[in-house]
Amino acid sequence: MSNIVSAISRYLSNDVEALNVVSQNVANMGTAGYRTERLKPDFKTGMLDATPTLDLTDGSLNVTRNSLDLAIQGKGFFVVDVGGQQMLTRDGQFHIDADQQLVDASGHPVMGQSGPITLTQPGVHINAAGEITSGKDSIDTLRIVAVGTPSALRETGGGLYSYAGAEADFDGSIHQGALEKSNVDASTEMVRMMELTRHAQSVQRAIAAYDEAMQAGINHIGDNS
Repeated sequence: MSNIVSAISRYLSNDVEALNVVSQNVANMGTAGYRTERLKPDFKTGMLDATPTLDLTDGSLNVTRNSLDLAIQGKGFFVVDVGGQQMLTRDGQFHIDADQQLVDASGHPVMGQSGPITLTQPGVHINAAGEITSGKDSIDTLRIVAVGTPSALRETGGGLYSYAGAEADFDGSIHQGALEKSNVDASTEMVRMMELTRHAQSVQRAIAAYDEAMQAGINHIGDNS
């Protein structure tokens, strides 16, 4: 009988984990460049895989006309330096810090082909390939990592991702003066939340029914002893 309780508990725990993922997606609907997390079904266990995968579908563009706001279309990521570790992000809300370096919203240096990008001129142009120029002067080219193995991409918080997989050829484009919106679909997430909530409630009812059956059995044994 303990196997039954254990199995039911695993299903309930799996529902809770899945609801946490959906809740995180909903909470980040307004986060620039956020990638929706998905839990795929594990057909061997009948539950959802505990490790989320990221939906790399492009989000829509929000035109800001700020020359340092950048959006990626395609399966690529900007690279930023976080304490000496290179991390990926789709959030292109960049600005120039006191050291004249191009940094993200949290102050992490944005990486170019030559390392951190220094901008001493006020006006720059960034083309679709990520080449940064000021007038006729070439400054650098944004380092863009195209993800070849989506399952190796991990969300680490703050709009940052770690990646241990192979890089692919980037065939997308950079848009200056725009930000990519989150690719979370609100209606889809609400449907998923309702489905998971109903399933969790049915599992809870199964636990209650099992507990009642056990109590009835114990009482029956007591009456006959």
